[in-house]
Amino acid sequence: MKVCLLSSGSKGNSCLVISNNTKILIDIGTTSTYVINELDKLNIKPEEINAILITHNHVDHIHGLKSFIKKYKTKVYVTEKLLGLLEEEIGSFDYELYQDKQAIIGDLRINTIRTSHDAGEQMGFIIKDNKKSMVYITDTGYINNRYYEDLSNKNLYILESNHDVLMLKNGPYPYFLQQRVLSDKGHLSNDQASNYLCKFIGDNTKTIVLAHLSEKNNTPEKALETLNKHLEENNIKFNNILIGKQNEPTKVIEV
Repeated sequence: MKVCLLSSGSKGNSCLVISNNTKILIDIGTTSTYVINELDKLNIKPEEINAILITHNHVDHIHGLKSFIKKYKTKVYVTEKLLGLLEEEIGSFDYELYQDKQAIIGDLRINTIRTSHDAGEQMGFIIKDNKKSMVYITDTGYINNRYYEDLSNKNLYILESNHDVLMLKNGPYPYFLQQRVLSDKGHLSNDQASNYLCKFIGDNTKTIVLAHLSEKNNTPEKALETLNKHLEENNIKFNNILIGKQNEPTKVIEV
């Protein structure tokens, strides 16, 4: 399995996952043109995308979805509730419902987990390809402990590390928006993300990507510094950490 975080941030999110015979996208929150151009750089035609997973229906996760699926007729995987929300936004489209909170797409097995955000329906993903595994979670105020076992010791973690709390409190956001971000239906702070990662990572973990960083309330340096501090406090040695960026894909990650 190979993974490339194409774009990550408050202005748009999208991630590419590739196995031996399957290619999927998670979210198309940038323009479809941006996604198509980045796929082209990887020698992938948009027609080759087998499916699209959607975390939730906020604009920074679905902005380019309508244009992409209108042109390429790509199947979108949804819950019944998310289907209704997306149809309100973009009209009808080709879809597949998850069965028992999971789906099999080619040689990829997708398990969904419920996240906590102020959208109508929201989810994260555990994706497996044979013995390889990854976690993709953004836009959540917390992670329910009932998922801890399922989330533990995966090969790759793409986890939101949205804000530094002090930067948020001293920054330009009005009070009500600060409270939204800090709430259980908001976003993970650097400290929260770091605490979760220290619980989850194990001997099988090869790569961490810190994602969905706020442009106004965080910096890559702060996010990385916070994670390294927590790793050191927990006596965990780990240094293969990447930062997701808004308009610059990560390298292609071999899971």
